[in-house]
Amino acid sequence: MAAMAFPTTRMRRLRRTDVLRGMVRETRLDAADLIQPLFVRHGTDVDREIPSLPGQRHLSIDRLVEEAHRVHDAGVPAIILFGLPDHKDEAASSAYDEEGVVQLALRAVRRAVPELVLMTDVCLCQYTSHGHCGVLRDGVVDNDITLELLAQTAVSHAAAGADVVAPSDMMDGRVGAIRGALDSEGFPDTAIMAYSAKFASAFFGPFREAADSAPQEGDRRGYQMDPANGNEAVREALLDVEEGADVVMVKPAMPYLDVIARVREATLVPVAAYQVSGEYAMIKAAAARGMLNEREAAIRRAGADLIITYHATRAAAEWLS
Repeated sequence: MAAMAFPTTRMRRLRRTDVLRGMVRETRLDAADLIQPLFVRHGTDVDREIPSLPGQRHLSIDRLVEEAHRVHDAGVPAIILFGLPDHKDEAASSAYDEEGVVQLALRAVRRAVPELVLMTDVCLCQYTSHGHCGVLRDGVVDNDITLELLAQTAVSHAAAGADVVAPSDMMDGRVGAIRGALDSEGFPDTAIMAYSAKFASAFFGPFREAADSAPQEGDRRGYQMDPANGNEAVREALLDVEEGADVVMVKPAMPYLDVIARVREATLVPVAAYQVSGEYAMIKAAAARGMLNEREAAIRRAGADLIITYHATRAAAEWLS
């Protein structure tokens, strides 16, 4: 039977009240969908605001444990850790050091808040003296040598208590290398959330300042994705699933809502979206000037099952409760 046109059909009928709108809402956002990024560094009693990310902080492990309690109490189920090491070198040795800052932080948070899902960023950029995401050979990142160090890093995180490791380097074959290493080292239950479609982006700027991870020379366009390519993003996600990814991610989120939707349609695994530092900083700056309401800037409808956002704890505690 053909749909009846106006005036019989009136779409506004179910928009009249907040209760009616809620009853027919197609997409819902819950605290369980959120993941809070946290930055950890060595030291004691360190709790310093990050200038490029208002409201976010550099935390020593003791303060990180306190923050992990707050995240959990707000109803956010997971954190993803980014480490700031004391030592950097060309081999990124602090990334896979059993006494590295992320490894120590994982053990401490696991003891203190055992119910919290612990995720870790697996990349070398914060740990290399040159700031690139892998080992340099003649000025170019060597893909296959880098895979060995990424796998070693992921295993060290799993051994320290990570539930999920998240490779963000964009090396070819990294998911398969990490899956193989985790399985062979006795961590078959550790999940992989792959940064599958990570686009080269100006929106990463505040994070690079926060994590002290900007490349000293050149850029990352030789391994991060060209922003012009949507088909390639879907292909990257499908390849990661073939290699053993349990979750695939699109990053940044807001400029690539079309890619999130396409990846969601192309695969049956959960899809994560990372509302990155530049998106967060832009929203905070506009909100501070009264230009928008930051609680209403959302990305769930495009198809993301999980959202990594610096808003997570506040959103769960104040906006979604």
